[in-house]
Amino acid sequence: MLTIKSAEEIEILRENAILVSKTLAVVGKEVAPGVTTAHLNKVAEEYIRDNGAVPGFLNYEGYPYTLCVSVNDVVVHGFPSKYELKEGDIVSVDCGTIYKGFTGDSAYTFPVGEVSPEVAGLLRTTEESLNRGAAAARVGNRIGDIGYAVQSYCEQAGYSVVRDLVGHGIGKRMHEDPMVPNYGHAGRGKKLVSGMVICIEPMINMGKKDVYVERNGWGIRTRDGKCSAHFEYMVAILDQGPQILTTYDYIQNKKNL
Repeated sequence: MLTIKSAEEIEILRENAILVSKTLAVVGKEVAPGVTTAHLNKVAEEYIRDNGAVPGFLNYEGYPYTLCVSVNDVVVHGFPSKYELKEGDIVSVDCGTIYKGFTGDSAYTFPVGEVSPEVAGLLRTTEESLNRGAAAARVGNRIGDIGYAVQSYCEQAGYSVVRDLVGHGIGKRMHEDPMVPNYGHAGRGKKLVSGMVICIEPMINMGKKDVYVERNGWGIRTRDGKCSAHFEYMVAILDQGPQILTTYDYIQNKKNL
C-alpha cells in the first residue's frame, strides 16, 4: 500500500539518505586493488553503528551482510568475501540504514584504479540515466515516465536495462509500494503524487539484459558475463519538484564527512 510521507518523515528519510551517502564515501576511500570486499563490508558496518544507526540490509529477509558488494558481472546482491579487487574491476556498493524508525538505501559503482574506456562509458551512462530518471519524478507524471527516461537514454547508448529487478518506494520499510522499473512507457503506470519517496536505481548491462541467480540464492549475474553498473538515489516527490535526498558529493567532490 502506498504511503505518503509528511515533511517531518521526509526529513528523517533525508538523514538516513545522507548517512548512507557518507557510508558509501567512506567505503569508496578503501576501494583499491588488493582490498577484499569483506573489508569494505566491515568498514561500512562500523561507520553506520558509530553514527547511531543500524545496518539496514543485515538480516533483512535473511541477507547476511551489511553491504551488497557486486563486482563486474554481478548486477546486485553480491556477498562480501575474500575476493581481492583488481585493477580495472568495477564494484557496485549498495548500502542501507535504519535510523529513527526509518530506512535509507542508495548505491554507487566505483572503478577500481583505471578502467577501460568502454567500462568508464557504462558508468557515466548509468549515472546520467539515474539523473534523468530522477528529473522525471514529478508530481503528475507517472511511474512509466521514470522508466522511459532511464531506458531510452541507456538503450540509445547501446546498453541494456535489467528487467528482473526494479526500484521501489521507501519509508519505515526498506521496500514499499510502488515498484519503480527502469524501463517503461511515458505516461503509463501509477501517478506520482506529492509526499511519495522512492528509490530509483538503474541496473544497466554492457551486454544483453539477461541475468541469472547464483547458487547462494542472492547474487544476480549477467548471463553473458559482461559488466553491469548500478547507481541509486532516494528521491522525494514534492510539489516544487523532485528532491534528491541522496548525495554523491562526499564521493565525487570530496565534501568533508
